[in-house]
Amino acid sequence: MKIRFGYVAHALDLWDASPSKTLTFARYSALPKNERMEKLKSITALNLHHSKRILYYNIAHEIEVYRFSSALVPLATHPEVMWDFITPFKKEWTELGQLIKQNNLRVSFHPSQYTLFTSPRDEVTMNAVKDMEYHYKMLQAMNVHDTGLINIHIGGSYGDKKETLTRFHQNLKTLPVEIKKRMTLENDDKTYDVHETLITCEQESIPMVLDYHHFMANKGDVELDHYLQRIFNTWTTFNMVPKVHISSPKSDQAYRSHADFVSLEFVLPFLKMAKELGQDFDIMIEAKQKNLAMQRLVEEVAAIRGIKRITSSSVEW
Repeated sequence: MKIRFGYVAHALDLWDASPSKTLTFARYSALPKNERMEKLKSITALNLHHSKRILYYNIAHEIEVYRFSSALVPLATHPEVMWDFITPFKKEWTELGQLIKQNNLRVSFHPSQYTLFTSPRDEVTMNAVKDMEYHYKMLQAMNVHDTGLINIHIGGSYGDKKETLTRFHQNLKTLPVEIKKRMTLENDDKTYDVHETLITCEQESIPMVLDYHHFMANKGDVELDHYLQRIFNTWTTFNMVPKVHISSPKSDQAYRSHADFVSLEFVLPFLKMAKELGQDFDIMIEAKQKNLAMQRLVEEVAAIRGIKRITSSSVEW
């Protein structure tokens, strides 16, 4: 069984390499009109440049699993801005895509918690479609829309889970088919547990991203070992190895918050459970210390008897 590890957005040991530099609408509006577009372009250019630096860092450190920042393009979906962020940067997007393809990187996006298809308000669903389109356009611009993924949560319950899940399936029909084909769903830490998310994924033929920390915070009546194979099976439609999110609680008092690093003691029961299936899978580390947390966990996992480190970011068990 091979496990690859990856991280989210920022390579913290690269100097001044944030790919998420932003511009608020208030600041944008305060600029003279003839300066607004240049400001948008300059920030986007910087974010794309930093993203390229991060991809080179990943390649140099044999890190094949990476999640891009969703904030690469400021005000990309703001109704009063909605600018063309592809054409001026065709070269930059193409370069990112070439790095991804040439080095077989697995990349993804994770839109915010406001991108949901459960709301009874049409404008919320419309905004969710716009946000998914924004992320898909970036995958297209990099020419990785056949492999890149966009991961979201189901959303709120609005007082009636059964009715809300029915609405989710209905609202999801507003999402263009080609975007839905790049979509994954993740169980969350408060509302939709592993079983509810799995059923939804199976009904929509959408792969499920298991978040182990969220599972521990929101177990419901679920015994994870009864469902793990089914969760992994949802990935067969994509012909990709499953992906799992790993983090650990900041504290008992702030259990749902992510700690700086990942506690091996916290995640080891899951790793042992997955070992019983003997199936390859990828792990996305969602810790505050990003790639540094990933590297520490890989070292700790590789130190376990019977586990062999095969690259700087992957192990074999």
